[in-house]
Amino acid sequence: MITLLQLGSELGNEFFPADSTTFSAAPVTGVHISELEDPTTYLEGGELLLTTGMPFGHSATASLAYMQRLKDKDVKALGLGLGPWLDTVPQHVIDACRQTGVELGIVPDGAPFQSVSRAYWRLSARDDTVNLMSSLGTQTALARAAIRSDAINAVVRGLAQALGGWAAFLPDDPQPATVYPASAQGFVPLLRQESQRFPRTGMPSASTFGINGQAVVLYPILAGTRIHGFLGVGSGRTLTKADRQIIMTVCMLLSLRARQRELMVSTNAALGGATAKLLLHGQPESARLVAQEAGMDELPSRVRVLALSVGDEAEARSAIQSLGALPASAALPPVADAAARCQLRLTDDAVLYLLLDEAHLGKAPAAPAQEPDAGARESARSLRAVLSAPLTLAELPANLPALRQALSGAPAGELSDAGADFDASAQTWVEALAAYTRADLLSAVTQYLRHRGHWEDASRALGIHRNSLRHRITVAGDLLGIDLDDPDISASLWLALRRNQG
Repeated sequence: MITLLQLGSELGNEFFPADSTTFSAAPVTGVHISELEDPTTYLEGGELLLTTGMPFGHSATASLAYMQRLKDKDVKALGLGLGPWLDTVPQHVIDACRQTGVELGIVPDGAPFQSVSRAYWRLSARDDTVNLMSSLGTQTALARAAIRSDAINAVVRGLAQALGGWAAFLPDDPQPATVYPASAQGFVPLLRQESQRFPRTGMPSASTFGINGQAVVLYPILAGTRIHGFLGVGSGRTLTKADRQIIMTVCMLLSLRARQRELMVSTNAALGGATAKLLLHGQPESARLVAQEAGMDELPSRVRVLALSVGDEAEARSAIQSLGALPASAALPPVADAAARCQLRLTDDAVLYLLLDEAHLGKAPAAPAQEPDAGARESARSLRAVLSAPLTLAELPANLPALRQALSGAPAGELSDAGADFDASAQTWVEALAAYTRADLLSAVTQYLRHRGHWEDASRALGIHRNSLRHRITVAGDLLGIDLDDPDISASLWLALRRNQG
């Protein structure tokens, strides 16, 4: 049964209450249009009556008598169309409706009465569908199946049984298809081939084609405008209206599951990103609390940080998928499988950080690795990636600048060892400073970094004038070709100086 509330929600600004914020949930049996002084002869009761107000609009007495006739006929509501006869709603019309209990709705100037009628029949068609599904008992069974732990299997099996044919769900990712009965497995390659014809933007519709002389329909499963998979069905007979409604219900249930999965992935990614950010900023205890409250896996004791150069989240996803095609030094462990499963990931300032559990690197993956496709190989050619040495969680912040520095100089198209690159560069800088004979640049740079760029404190520690220190720092920067005020460079150089002093 259609209600005024549904009708108002469907029409929005084309039909709204006259003197309240929302319509009631009173049922409406139909929509009728009349300008008669007494239209009740042509009404059954329960309708929404549409009128311009010509029979009563300019008289309070006529309005009350008109509304009383509608009440006696059990007409639920009156839709008053503004424009042809009335520019605004007279107060006496509102008072008459209140007195008789007839709900008053407004159809604004320019909105055709036909829009109200069409909206009613659209809602009625949907209501008929729900009633049909309920009478068959299929909708309830499918909805129950959708909340099971094996929801996809249960829903596909239920649909195939309801149609007396077969059904298959093909997720839009590398996961295997779900098919019932198993004898229909041979249709999957043809279904995947047909799915490639669907546009990846907009709102694609279903596709009908033939397989071995049998009519097959392929439906996209959407969450918003993104395709999450495809539902293929074949029954060996002409589908009835009831069959199509069952299929639409399954599409809706699969879309809901896809949306739930999307939200879960998004939530887990946000929690993983928050935990990774705390770790990289030197807050391991806070990170452990967040991970524990979120139900994440226990944080590893040692990690290797994989840093990838990316522009945005889309590039980050593409970069992870390309890791399998990225050649690496024989001294480095394979990272593709661990990166795909990594929860601790953060994108910051065009760099994607993945904190990989050292204990899991180098182990055989849970499933055989798929051969990288042409797209992954092409993306890998421009990807810059570096892998740190094994680090404790407490060591992460101090090594982050060196990691960024190594990434900035890493070659594209291969996985580099961040520790080796950093050690070589920083040690070269220290040796160049020590070899300079015209001034003690090594001590000048050491004190400058130790006092974090405070000229007075650094020059006092050296026992020289601050202008002399400024000159030496300028000479050191020119000699090394670096900016000592760059935090990435200064951190890397400072760690190298400390190692030399040790």
